[in-house]
Order: sequence, then C-alpha cells, then structure tokens
Amino acid sequence: MTIEPATPTEELGERRWPMALAVCTLVVLQLILPDRIGHGWVRWAVAGLELALLAALIAGDPGRIDRQSGILRRLTVALIGILVVGSTFETVKLVDWMLGKGANNARVLLGAGAAVWLSIMVAFALLYWALDRGGPAERCHRTGRPNGFFFPQMQTPELAPDGWLPEFPDYLYLGFTNGIAFSPTDAMPAAHWAKLVMMAQEILSIVVLVVVVSRAINVL
Repeated sequence: MTIEPATPTEELGERRWPMALAVCTLVVLQLILPDRIGHGWVRWAVAGLELALLAALIAGDPGRIDRQSGILRRLTVALIGILVVGSTFETVKLVDWMLGKGANNARVLLGAGAAVWLSIMVAFALLYWALDRGGPAERCHRTGRPNGFFFPQMQTPELAPDGWLPEFPDYLYLGFTNGIAFSPTDAMPAAHWAKLVMMAQEILSIVVLVVVVSRAINVL
C-alpha cells in the first residue's frame, strides 16, 4: 500500500547537493583509511570511478532530482552499489586487521573503526534513498510504487506540510539510527527488501562496534 499526501508539491524534485555531499564524504573516508584496509592505487581508482559516476548524474539531472531516466537510474544504482560493496569490504578488512597482531595503536584503531562505521551508515542511507519507491525521481512524480518505509509524516499527515515526501536527510537519519540502535526508530520498514537491507546494515555495524571496542580495550 502506498500513502499519498493530499496535494502535490509546487516544485518537483529534491535538491541534488545532500546526496552529492554524502558521496564525497564516503570518497574522503575511503582515502583516509589505513593502508591495511584500503590498498594504494585501488582506493584511488575506485574513488575516481565513484566521482565520475557522480559527475555523470549531476550533468544528466542537475539542480533538483526530477528526471525519469533509465540510464540515470542505472548509474545511481551502480554508484551506490559500489559504495555499499566498498563499505562491506572495508568492514571485512578492518576485522581481519584487528584480529591480527599488527593493530596495537588504540587511537588508530578507534579512528579507523569510526571511519568504517560512518561509511556503512552513509552508504546504506544512500541505498534506502535510492530504492524506496523507485528512487527520488519516481517519488517526486508519485508513480504509485509501494512504500519501502513509512515515516511519521505519512502516518500522521498533520505533522508535515501538504505534499510532503521523504528526502535524503530523512534516509540519512534512518541509516544513523539503524546503525546505532540496531532497530527502526521513527521510520518503519514495510517491504521485505527494506527489512533485509536494514538487517545487513545492523550486522555490519555490530561487527564493527564490537570488534573495534573490544580490541581497543585490549590494547589499552
């Protein structure tokens, strides 16, 4: 079931810059990780690919995200897929490093763990944002796709202006709370894919927090 606000918004599409800033943040986090987690030229090549995909998205649909295009949709999914796979790979490498004998600096451990956890949170927030109801362009055109998540404004319309639609900051908050509380808070998952993706984020977050904290305490 899809809950539609009473009236359409006057200006279609959410702004591109919050999503672009999130992608750039992830790129920076990838580049500052210790060499044991991110390997030399590989991280630079992946970062270049991610920025190239972001540039293509901005060129294809600048300003507000309201252009319905199969190519842009595939580019968005490809970009976010790379970011999610990258954060998962970083988690595996972080665990491998911390279970070894070379991770003996508590400050470096905590910094690397925080960077990986933040990468997981932002990458999955982008994934929720890209998949829910077909993505931002589909949402703003109200194509009738079913909700992946139900936000408080949907269940209690008087809390929001007419025509309210979730935007990237709403999904960023969802990713943050799911990564720190390991459960939904305000936005409830409705679709099976949403529940499974949230479970995957929770698993990665728990692994990072448990391994990093336990290893840091052991070192101290």
